[in-house]
Amino acid sequence: MADLAGKVALITGAGQGIGQGVALAMAGAGACVAVTGRTLAKVETTAAMVRERGGTALALGCDVKNAADLAAIVDRTVADFGGIDVLVNNAQEVPLGTLDEVTDAAFIAGFESGPLATMRLMKLVRPHLAARGGGTIFNFASSAGIRWDMTGYGAYAAVKQAIRALTRAAAAEWGGQGLRVLTIAPHAESPGLKWWIENNPDEAQAFFRTIPLGRVGSLEQDIGHALVALCGSDLSYLTGATIPLDGGQANFD
Repeated sequence: MADLAGKVALITGAGQGIGQGVALAMAGAGACVAVTGRTLAKVETTAAMVRERGGTALALGCDVKNAADLAAIVDRTVADFGGIDVLVNNAQEVPLGTLDEVTDAAFIAGFESGPLATMRLMKLVRPHLAARGGGTIFNFASSAGIRWDMTGYGAYAAVKQAIRALTRAAAAEWGGQGLRVLTIAPHAESPGLKWWIENNPDEAQAFFRTIPLGRVGSLEQDIGHALVALCGSDLSYLTGATIPLDGGQANFD
C-alpha cells in the first residue's frame, strides 16, 4: 500500500460499511483520520477500532445535509490535525423505488446528501488541500447509473450520475492546484447491500451471476486498500475518472 504517514483523511459516513473500511485502511497506512457520521456513537466505534490498531482518529458527528455541520467538521479536522490531504465523500441517503413510489422528500434527501453535500465539502476542503501542495478527493457513484433496466433505480441513479459530473468538473478546474478527484463505484459487503440482498433475493441472485470475480468486495481489503493505493504517487496522473471496484461487473465506457 501507499505510505500515508503524515497525511490527514476526512471520511464521511464512516460509522459502518465502506466508510469504516476506508478509515481502517487509511489509518493502517499511517494517515490520521477524521471519521464522521450522523450517529456519533457509530463513528466513535470506528475511531476506537483505529486506535486499537495504533492509529490516530477523531470522531465527529455530522449530518451531511446540513451545511453548517460540513463546515464544522472541516474546521475541526484542520484544527486538530493541521490540514487535510484526502476527502472521502461516502455518506449518502438512497432514494430507491419506482418514480411513482419515490417521494419528493426522499429524492431531495438523496440530492442533499449526495451531489449537494459532495460539492459543498469539495469546495470547503479545496483550499486546505491546495495549501499542502495538493491532495485526493474521492466521490462515490453506483453502477445503478448505467443499468440497462432503470426500473426502480431512476431517482438513485440520477443522484449518483450527478456526482460523476461534479467529479469531472472538479478534476478539470482544480488540477492545476495539485488536486486529483476520482469517482469510485464499489460493490462491497456494506449494511446497505446486505439489506438489498435480503429484500430482493431473486434479483440479488441474478446480480451475483453478472460479477466475473464471483464475489462482493470486502470493505477494508478490497475497497479501503484500493483507495489507499489511489492516493499514492504511482497513480498521481489519474484524475477525473470513474473507477469501478466491483469485480468486473459494470462497464462505464
